[in-house]
Amino acid sequence: MRRYLLPEGGQCYKANMHSHTNISDGKFSPEEIKQFYKEKGYSIVAYTDHEVFVPQNHLCDDEFLAINAVEMAKNDGWHGGFNYNKSFHINFYAKDQSATHCPILNPKSIWLEHSKAYITKEMEEKPYKSHFSTAGFNHMIKTASDAGFLVCLNHPSWSILEPEDYLDLKGLWGIEVYNTGCFKGGLPDTEQPMVDLLRRNERVCPIAADDNHDAWSQFGGWLMVKADKLDYGAVMNALERGEFYASSGPEIKELWLEDKQLHIVTSDVASIQVMGNYRFSRTKNGNRDNPVTEAVFNIANFFDDNNAHLYPRSAPWFRVQIRDLDGNKAWSRAYFLDELQ
Repeated sequence: MRRYLLPEGGQCYKANMHSHTNISDGKFSPEEIKQFYKEKGYSIVAYTDHEVFVPQNHLCDDEFLAINAVEMAKNDGWHGGFNYNKSFHINFYAKDQSATHCPILNPKSIWLEHSKAYITKEMEEKPYKSHFSTAGFNHMIKTASDAGFLVCLNHPSWSILEPEDYLDLKGLWGIEVYNTGCFKGGLPDTEQPMVDLLRRNERVCPIAADDNHDAWSQFGGWLMVKADKLDYGAVMNALERGEFYASSGPEIKELWLEDKQLHIVTSDVASIQVMGNYRFSRTKNGNRDNPVTEAVFNIANFFDDNNAHLYPRSAPWFRVQIRDLDGNKAWSRAYFLDELQ
């Protein structure tokens, strides 16, 4: 029986999940961001201005969806100053379009003077007290998740985060594996933080996004979201279920399982890989003269060996990663054995 890991039906919508406007430290207005991204074929932009939650529902139309969100930044206060501070930057995406407040915000955290114009009554009445610790961030993640937000850890490399800083985080929905601004700025992210958390049974999804503040940092990383329609609820449900892939270039066109055979259809690429929680992997390689566009991998031993409890270290999973002829990548989420049985 064929089981689609990326849904067979619906439509793919291109999404930038990390964007800044002149509400915080971006150069352009929300309306200008909408115009720029629509011209490049995007249907979705998450507006993640710093420290203030400003809904952009007025920008939505039949061809464009604004996701209401906010980015929170918390530094460790190392005495060397900003360039030496470890930092957690976290995006919070409202699952409900009618949300007007994110409960992890505090007016005192707003570091841009002009952003203070967006302080709300809820922020003043219930300022959230955060602290730089694993317990503090886990409380923040749970508080926001319980209030109806998807939570994503942003650009671990730029943030100078080491494994001991993120390994005990609980309840994240996503983690950035690609950030255009950081990539162009010389601090590219990798898949490793995501893999580290997956190995701890944290079911985090890969996020590729721009983190655009200006024209220089646009159009480098995105999600392709498979949803029934361009509707706030439908898109957020698809995101929460992981019905998307992340990319900085290539396409994952189809992805399904049938009789323990994993089928992958892509754009022209140099490699198609499936990899598991430890050394389980399969690869099909091509080159510029003979690119590959599909692969079928027999992954019966992934099911059989893990069902026989031969790999007791963590909950078993596999994910797909492809690389195009220019070195750009695309990433599926991890599919755990317990959801495939």
